[in-house]
Amino acid sequence: MSRALLHAWENTLRRHGDTRALIHAADGLTLTFRELDARATAWLARNTSTLAPHSLTGRAVVFAVPNGIRWFEIFLGLLRAGSIAVPLDAGEPAAAQRATATAVRAGFLWDGAHLTPLPQPKRFRSPAICLLKLTSGTTGQPRALAFTAAQLLADASQVMSTMRITPRDVNYGLIPLGHSYGLGNLTIPLLARGVPLVCGSAALPQAIADDFARWCPTVFPGVPAVWRALAASAVALDSLRLGLSAGAPLPTEVARDFAAKFGRRLHSFYGSSETGGIAYDTSGEATLTGGVGRALRGVKLTPLPGQRLVVSSPAVFTHGNRRRTGALGAWLMADRITADARGALTLLGRRGTAVKIAGRRVDLLDVTARLRRLPGVSEAWVGVSARRDSALSAVVVSPRPLADLRAALHADTPAWKIPKRWLAVAALPTTARGKPDTRALRQLIS
Repeated sequence: MSRALLHAWENTLRRHGDTRALIHAADGLTLTFRELDARATAWLARNTSTLAPHSLTGRAVVFAVPNGIRWFEIFLGLLRAGSIAVPLDAGEPAAAQRATATAVRAGFLWDGAHLTPLPQPKRFRSPAICLLKLTSGTTGQPRALAFTAAQLLADASQVMSTMRITPRDVNYGLIPLGHSYGLGNLTIPLLARGVPLVCGSAALPQAIADDFARWCPTVFPGVPAVWRALAASAVALDSLRLGLSAGAPLPTEVARDFAAKFGRRLHSFYGSSETGGIAYDTSGEATLTGGVGRALRGVKLTPLPGQRLVVSSPAVFTHGNRRRTGALGAWLMADRITADARGALTLLGRRGTAVKIAGRRVDLLDVTARLRRLPGVSEAWVGVSARRDSALSAVVVSPRPLADLRAALHADTPAWKIPKRWLAVAALPTTARGKPDTRALRQLIS
């Protein structure tokens, strides 16, 4: 039931009620667990005073709020109302928010000040569902995945037990709280297990360092772009115990630079919206060789022909999932993956990344991987230009001249796999979730 998460929250209040729960680093506002609960209760009361009783029950509510106290007020308030939370990235334009709300037939949209009722809402009959995750598919319409409280709790439990995260730790939050990564590593650990959270002030090295110096977080789930910036900076992160990298492949050069600078390794973490956490690099060795570690505790991995992988665990969604087996969810990953004899995974990229150039098949991810292995290349992306000639194009982050990179790639790469167009950038554009922004990258090469 959705109340399973509320029960876990009530246990957290009993165990940790008067201890520090949430710190908003930008202004230093700090709340205890009990104070956070009071604010969530007040938010719900204010926003339902003019609504009919049970108006929110079973209804999806869309909101786009930055990481911080207000985010938790809304999420906890919706849990108490029996609603289904639909968190969006904070930068989502108002028109896009409304389009998403219409697509998932939400009952209400939070406009920043009020809950706005929407026409033709759907009422979810299952009281177990408490969250809709939205995938960033290619159809132009969001795909909503319904999750129960039990599945969210299972994901957080698998993450915490494998990574040995406890309430003695302090999480540092820059990734979106409502994204699958943020839910499993930041949101549910706070609500269900009492792991306090610092909401970071900005994704800039000096701002991060200042937050660490003041609040002493110990666990930092980040994305490659942030780790790259930190590795190239002159800042310190003295309290950091565990640095996690997920959301996109971590270049091995960044992993090595970070280890050399800070004297500790980053740990790769792999997951998906459909499954929650999948694999974790316990030792930090996989980040130095391009791997992502082994299965989390409670996660079963079944290899299939064609370098495919089925992920099964109590955290995988089951509502509308044809692969479910009873209460256990299973999901066939779109990524191509290999595993060694010890179960260590290496990602080979997503299926369907091959294109035809002048009659020859070229795997875009293969060319990307070749570029990333070149000395001096910290990041790369390869795509096909939208121009008439459909030329293979490369966007790279490197101080080396592009002519040198082209010549170096020729050493072990067939000529027909060499990009014709090259563009050097200071950093690859990324989405709010830390993934390469493919739409922006395609525009760069068009």
